[in-house]
Amino acid sequence: MIPPLKTKPIRTVLKRQVIATACIAAVAGLWAGGHGAASALLGGLVNVAAGVVYAWLLGLGLGGARMPDVGASLVAMFRAEAGKILAIVGGLWFVLSTYKDIVPAAFFAAFVITVVVFSMAFFVRDERADRD
Repeated sequence: MIPPLKTKPIRTVLKRQVIATACIAAVAGLWAGGHGAASALLGGLVNVAAGVVYAWLLGLGLGGARMPDVGASLVAMFRAEAGKILAIVGGLWFVLSTYKDIVPAAFFAAFVITVVVFSMAFFVRDERADRD
């Protein structure tokens, strides 16, 4: 079993989330200055961290099983998704309650775009899975 963080789909999506976050931060920095760039970085990093939590929990849930059964896979995916949601809620709460100079438009633009990017993992092919 290959841990989810080492599979092509999750690595590709996390890289794309980081790239999208950096691009949005650059635009927000030009538009709203340093606080805009920082807000966009924080908005994107909330989802990057949640994606890492998802992959980590999915790997824990699947254990070392080479070919887990359907029930174990579904339970692992639901637990990973619940952990991801908790990470998102916790990250949003933490940033919004501690960063007083946040630029909401930059923060939420980066947040929403990185959510969309994560959903694109479905479209990334994993050549290792094709060989099995």
